[in-house]
Amino acid sequence: MLPTNPEQALAELFAGNRRFVTGVPRHPNQDAEHRAAVADGQHPFAVIVGCADSRLAAEIIFDRGLGDLFVVRTAGHTVGPEVLGSVEYAVTVLGTPLVVVLGHDSCGAVQAAREVVATGTPPAGHLGALVDAVVPSLARAAREGVEDLDEIVDIHIARTVEALLARSAVLAERVTAGRCGVVGMSYRLSAGEVRTVAEVPAGKPSATLPGAATPADPAPTAVAG
Repeated sequence: MLPTNPEQALAELFAGNRRFVTGVPRHPNQDAEHRAAVADGQHPFAVIVGCADSRLAAEIIFDRGLGDLFVVRTAGHTVGPEVLGSVEYAVTVLGTPLVVVLGHDSCGAVQAAREVVATGTPPAGHLGALVDAVVPSLARAAREGVEDLDEIVDIHIARTVEALLARSAVLAERVTAGRCGVVGMSYRLSAGEVRTVAEVPAGKPSATLPGAATPADPAPTAVAG
């Protein structure tokens, strides 16, 4: 039986990741019978807002199968209207009880944004939108005196959790009502392990949600234009 609340969902993800790390995956819900069973509807127990990095395939690292995870991926797990709408669809229409922001060490999107800030040269094309979404996390890291790339990634993951809750009243209301939780995780590329970076448990009052009364971090002017 699939998890029905945030606590069960999170425990299931960690259990699946442990199987993946130790080399004993079960590959659940990947057989022909289950494929047919979920053809008429889906009830995923977790939304994964993950980085698009090719090494960060959620169904593999959490050892899950068809219909288990509702996965939305962008480089640097950046959050725009399409991502917010996808998350809101999952938690309202599908009733998914857990939202996970999944980042990873050595994130190329974060490193690219650092280089842009350092050189003051805006990237070409639509890469500018990606960089602009990451730069506020760099600003926060700078204010806190954080220079290590992976520590900056942790800040970016936590800030993405905040952004989801600050920009989506629908998600914030579900969290306040105790029907959904939001967790930020970081994945280690070499070891395959995930760890919790930030967590907003179900039932937390909306007034205390991250970002609820805090303006967005300003972006350095080095990337303007």
